[in-house]
Amino acid sequence: MRKLLEGHPLIAVITLEHSEDAVPLAEALVSGGIFAIEVTLRTDAAVDGIRNIVEAVPEAIIGTGTVCNEQQIFLSQDLGCSYMVSPGSTPSLLEAGKRASIPLLPGVSTVSELMEGMQYGYRDFKFFPAHAVGGVHFIKALMGPFPGLKFCPTGGVNLANIAEYLMLENVLSVGGSWVAPKDLVREKKWSEIEQLASQARSVCS
Repeated sequence: MRKLLEGHPLIAVITLEHSEDAVPLAEALVSGGIFAIEVTLRTDAAVDGIRNIVEAVPEAIIGTGTVCNEQQIFLSQDLGCSYMVSPGSTPSLLEAGKRASIPLLPGVSTVSELMEGMQYGYRDFKFFPAHAVGGVHFIKALMGPFPGLKFCPTGGVNLANIAEYLMLENVLSVGGSWVAPKDLVREKKWSEIEQLASQARSVCS
């Protein structure tokens, strides 16, 4: 994950309601300077949407989100994704992720979950829901006992606090959905989404 996300401090987290929105949305994000895109597997439109982005927007770094089981790991690989993100972690998911051909970013929100992930060989984690479980102060506190680990905080991360997260040495990148609000996607306001992406990217620089 570290090599994949180098130079990409922000992952745009998107949930597709209609697969035909996938390509123009991805193009808007890329034009705004955000190349790492996580498409959550929460809707029926997700699979076709991912296929469309992989084919039409090759410069985008596409991953699946809300990966909760081994079947979704197989699916992510088959779709041609570059990475996978889970909201939490279970032993079966961690084991399946180790065997996958693309990296899994397992979700953690406690020190115990973090330690379990380390036992399976993981060194990079999604920290979720970041703001609700301690935010910047929690992640900063992990530096001492867990040197060398990196986190991608998601949940409650926004334009107002993104820079504070990225200042931490153990933050790999941050994930956020605010760069692609549902109302703008529904109204197909791609230029406004591009502007949001550009604004967010400038804050990350």
